[in-house]
Parts: sequence; structure tokens; C-alpha cells
Amino acid sequence: MTDLTTLLEVGGPVAALGGGAAYARANYPGVYWSTVGLPISTARLLSSYGSVMEACGLTVAPSRLRMLAVKATTRREVRPVPPRRGIIRPTSTGLRLRLRLAPGQEPADVAASAERLRHAWGVHAVYVTKVKPGVVELRLVGFDVLRRVRMPRKVDAGFLQVPVALREDAMPFIRDYRAVPHQLTLGATLSGKSMYLRHLIAGLAPQPVALVGIDCKRGVELAPFASRLSALATDPEQAAELLPVLVKEMEDRYDLIKARQGIAPNTPAEEITSDVWGLPESERPVPIVLFVDEVAELFLVATRKDEERRDEMVTQLIRLAQLGRAAGIYLEVCGQRFGAELGKGATMLRAQLTGRVCHRVNDEASAKMALGDIAPEAVTAACAIAPERPGLAVAGDTSGGWSRIRTPYLSLGDAAETCREYAHLVPDLPALKPFRPDVPVRPVEAPGPAVRPRPVAD
Repeated sequence: MTDLTTLLEVGGPVAALGGGAAYARANYPGVYWSTVGLPISTARLLSSYGSVMEACGLTVAPSRLRMLAVKATTRREVRPVPPRRGIIRPTSTGLRLRLRLAPGQEPADVAASAERLRHAWGVHAVYVTKVKPGVVELRLVGFDVLRRVRMPRKVDAGFLQVPVALREDAMPFIRDYRAVPHQLTLGATLSGKSMYLRHLIAGLAPQPVALVGIDCKRGVELAPFASRLSALATDPEQAAELLPVLVKEMEDRYDLIKARQGIAPNTPAEEITSDVWGLPESERPVPIVLFVDEVAELFLVATRKDEERRDEMVTQLIRLAQLGRAAGIYLEVCGQRFGAELGKGATMLRAQLTGRVCHRVNDEASAKMALGDIAPEAVTAACAIAPERPGLAVAGDTSGGWSRIRTPYLSLGDAAETCREYAHLVPDLPALKPFRPDVPVRPVEAPGPAVRPRPVAD
């Protein structure tokens, strides 16, 4: 009886501790990782590093000098040599360590064994990145960071850079317009595409850039940000008037570059290799970011007159995509569906959009249009996005790399308030003044009934 009582007294706290750990793992994975998962995974890594590397085929035969030294000092068996391991650096989401590869190994050998390393050390995922020749970094992620997105507190983002989402390796996904000037963003209804767009606009609002919008859904997506927009077109007719103005602005900027460099005025713009960033800061025109929401609306036609207008708009969009980067004009093309059946110029426009972000789409053809020329694995990953995870997307560029990302929640009211806060940063562009949207005046709340003071009584 005494032994049973003692067992119950000891087992009660242990069961409570185990239940608390299971609850934290399910609902607060970050807390669970910091308190339980990190020590366990570190212990597994340290105790089994050599055997795991040998099982994964990441060891090499020891050198003759090492073999002679081991045989001369000990009688133990000479084992294969694993990659030299660096210091383990714990993070809030996992572990980081560097490996110095043995002669004859390459980073692809370690990347091929990432899934085995994940199971051996009990972590959610393992990612391999190259640091320098002969050195790779292992990033061990302890839990699914895309289930509940929390952006890092400190993100090094400069001018024309927006930390818009979190990657599956717990690193921020930064939309860098200087590195990737134009991008195609696709997503079906309720896929999180609008949330992605909100983060971009809210991130660019505090920066000295001009924001221009084309929203053919009568402006319901971009109108809340009117206080920070330099121009807004809410239907194809207005877009047909706005795009030539942007093309003319681009040509004027090329003339400015040519005048600064002493190039003949009749030199074609395609032959100029410099850009606005080579101009002095006092003469440099402000960058322009053009957001095109529901791009398919610009391609759809009902009459021959609409077809002529469509051809003109598509031609102007292609010109902006081909030549706009050097003039400091960047495109963010968004839509639910994008395919060759939209009409002439669709595939040519896509070829100029270096960056690709594909949220959940309704058909495989749209995923192939966005990511098919990057990697087949990216198309498969995009088609596997579940409706229960809005904001989840596959991001890549024409260099061939891709990763899963997820945008954190940002309410429409908060994004609009950010735009109102930085409304004074709207640059002065005379050509775009006719397209400046009307900013509705916020209604003033009526004061409540006056409170009459009451005499103090005993």
C-alpha cells in the first residue's frame, strides 16, 4: 500500500508535466521548442552525429596519417570521418550549425540526406545552404513555423525592400524590387493574395516611392489605400488612359539619363545600358511601383473596339516590363487566373515578370503558368496548398529556386491607417495628378452629452 501511494504521488506531477508539454506542443510550439524540444534535439545531435553521418553516407575514409596515428595510440577500429561540425547555435525556431565538407563532397550530398537528418534528430525540417566553398550551413527548424506565422522582430530591409512573408525555413521572405523588379502573383478567392498585396503596400508606404494602382474591380481592393496612392484606375477605360502616361513618364526618364550621359537624343532606349540609379540623388526621379490587380480584366474583350484597346494596354504593359526597371518603374501584377488563353501578349508579359508567387489556385494550368518554367516541383507544391491555410504560397524566380512562404495576418483597417499616416510622402508627379484618387474625409464623431458637475455632498 505504501509503494502504491508513493507511485501515485510521483506519477501525478509527471503526468501533469507530460500533459503540459503535449498541450504546449500543440498550441504553443515556440514555447515547447525553447523548453523541451531544443534540449532533446541538441542531445540527439551531439550523441549521434558520427553514426548518423555514416548512415547517410556523408563520411569519407580517413587519411593515412590519421590511420597511423589511431593505430599507434589506441587499438580501436579506425572509423570513417564525418564532416567537421561547427558550433551549434540555438534560435527561437530551431538550430544552426556549419559543416566543413570533406574532400570529394559537395553541398548536394548533404541536401540529399536532409530528410534522413530530420528524422534522426527529431526536428520538423532540415535545410542546407551554401556559405562558401567547402562549407555549408544546416538550418534545423523545430516546428512548423507556417502554421502560426510570426515575423522576426528585426529584419534587415532597406530601400525598396519589404519583408512580406515568412519562409518555411523560418527566414523572412523579402520582396526586393531592386533585385527582382517585376513579379506575377496569382491566387484564387480567399487564398491570401489580397493579404500579400496589403503587406506590400503597407511596407512601401513609409518609403519615398510613388504607388500607382490599377484595380478593375471598381477599386475595392486598392481604394482603401487612396491616401498614399499617386494614381488609381478602377476600370479598363481608366487603365487605358493611365498606362500611356506611365509609358511617357518612362520615356522622359530615359531622356533624362541620356542628357546626363551626353548621349544623342535620338538614341533608342533599348541601347542605353545605365539606369536612374546612376544619376545624382538630387536629379534622380522617384521610383514608381505599379500594382495591377485582376490583370485578366485587362485582357477580356466583348467588342472589336475593346479588342483594340486591349492590344494597346497589353503592349504598354509589356513595354513597362521590358524597359521600366532602368527607369525606376516596377510592376506587381496580380490575378486569380493567368494563362495563354487570355489572348495575345499574355505569355510575352509573363516572360518579363521575374518573380513568381503562386497561392492556392483553382486549376493546375495557372500554377504551371506561374511556376512551370521554374521547376516542376514548385507546381506540385502549389497544387497541394490546402484551403485551410490562407496566405500559404510558393515563391520563386527565374533563377530556379523556390520555397513555401506564408503571409501573416494584416487587417484592411491597419493597412489603410498606415497609408493615411504616410500620406504626406506622396511624391509630386505632375503627369499623374489627373489620376490621383479622391481621399474620403473621415467623418468627425459628434461629441457626446456634456457631463454636468455634481456638487459634493457630505
